[in-house]
Parts: sequence; C-alpha cells; structure tokens
Amino acid sequence: MRMGNNWKTQRTAVGLGLCLALVLTCFLVGCGGKKEPVETDVTTSPEPEAPEVVPESPTPEPEETTQAIPQVDYAAMDPVAYGIEDVFFDFDVFELSNAAMSTLAANARIMREHSDLVWLIEGHCDERGTVEYNLALGEKRAKKVREYLTSLGVPARQLQFTSYGEERPFALGHDESAWELNRRAHFARP
Repeated sequence: MRMGNNWKTQRTAVGLGLCLALVLTCFLVGCGGKKEPVETDVTTSPEPEAPEVVPESPTPEPEETTQAIPQVDYAAMDPVAYGIEDVFFDFDVFELSNAAMSTLAANARIMREHSDLVWLIEGHCDERGTVEYNLALGEKRAKKVREYLTSLGVPARQLQFTSYGEERPFALGHDESAWELNRRAHFARP
C-alpha cells in the first residue's frame, strides 16, 4: 500500500499545484485588466485637490481690441471733407452741364445718406457784370442746383441757398483761368 499512498500524495500535490496555478493565473489576469470605477459614497466629499500652478507666460497677452469707434460729427465737418464737390458754370449761364449733373448725382447720394444734415448752396459768379446782375445770376445757379438735387431724391428741407455774386471769389485773378473757378455753386454749412 505504500505505493498507493504515494500515488495519492502525488495526486493531491498535482491537484494543489493546478489549483495554485489556476489561482495565480486568475490573479495575474485580473490585475492586468481594466479597473472598474470605484463608487464613492455621496455623503462624503473627496478632499479638494490643490490647484495646479501654471507659470506665467513670458509674452504679454494682447490688449483688448474692442476700442470705442469715434463717432464722426458730419455736421461739424466741411462738406468737402466727405465728398461733396462744387459744380461749375460757363460764362453768363445758370444751366447745368453734363459734368455738373454727374457731380451733383454723387453729391445727392451722400446727402441722402446723411438726411439729418442741412446744406447751404452758395451761388457765385466771376467779377464781370454789375453787382446786382451777379447776385441775381448767383441765385439762379444756386436754385438750379437745389432743383436738380431734389429731383434726385434729396429732401428740399435739407437744402438752403444764397447768392454771393462776385463778392467771395475762390480764385484771385483777372483772367479766364480765375473766372472759371469763380463761376460755381459751392456747398457749405448754414
């Protein structure tokens, strides 16, 4: 019986070895897998983590780019500053030329965009003719410009007119090059 006892001991040792190997395998496989999230008790709060210290960057951050845009006060500006141009006339004429009508069309667009502004149309003449004649001709020029601008949609309430005749020359001189600059309708603030 001795042999049977030995065989039983061997069998038990092999069985124990297999069990041990199985337990070790399960243990090793279990440790290498994904860990299940640990549920925490809601009634206990975890300790707060210390805030992470981030070193300041060596480059300064850009300043705010949302600066207030300055508002333009068109009423205080000279009309020439934003595109209103004078129109010129031939000698002893108050009718508008094609060039004058083209300029007035561009002026009308600007005037309609700034419907809160009032414009003064000044009629001017060269030095030839009497004072009375030039005042009357300057008025006819200013009125003609006003009529044309209203036909282009500029409200009449925005347009005032006056005549200076030959009293406020733009160019000094006593020749055609000076006179042609003085025969004009000029835009100003009332």
